[in-house]
Amino acid sequence: MSSTAVTTGTWALDPSHTEIGFTVRHLVSKVRGKFETFEGTITSADDVTASSVNVSIDLASVNTGTADRDAHLRSGDFFNAEENPKMTFVSTSIVEKGEGEFVVTGDLTIKGVTKSVDLATEFLGEGGDPWGGTRVGLEASTTISRKEFGIDFNIPVDGADKLMIGDKITINIVAEAVLQA
Repeated sequence: MSSTAVTTGTWALDPSHTEIGFTVRHLVSKVRGKFETFEGTITSADDVTASSVNVSIDLASVNTGTADRDAHLRSGDFFNAEENPKMTFVSTSIVEKGEGEFVVTGDLTIKGVTKSVDLATEFLGEGGDPWGGTRVGLEASTTISRKEFGIDFNIPVDGADKLMIGDKITINIVAEAVLQA
């Protein structure tokens, strides 16, 4: 079995061993956060490029470690989580770039806006767990423009030349998924 060969079937993300996080520029530093509630499946095929990924993230579950900031992110200034409760990713293609390295392209939808994004993805391996299950591990990342998804709230600082929050959001995913029976 090559390092990219995967047992075919449907895999469910294990929320206890998966993190969907982000980083954004704030003034002269960066703020990191993650989403606590999500679900997703990976459907693997004999030809890995025929596989698919489908993930749904609860935007109200955002956690940056600061309650006031998290409440602001849920508000209409950012996610408007009450009216747009989910962020989704549905793959449209998977291209192998090298041994264990892939680009997973898909439609990312935030606040009703859908854009195609590329996730640089590394397959970390497949193996058994102590409970008789089979797991796969993956890491993926991409950078998006929050303004392209209608998330453009900001505050000018030091005059009108600088803004408090950067436009580029780096999304980092470390995932473990369990093969479903």
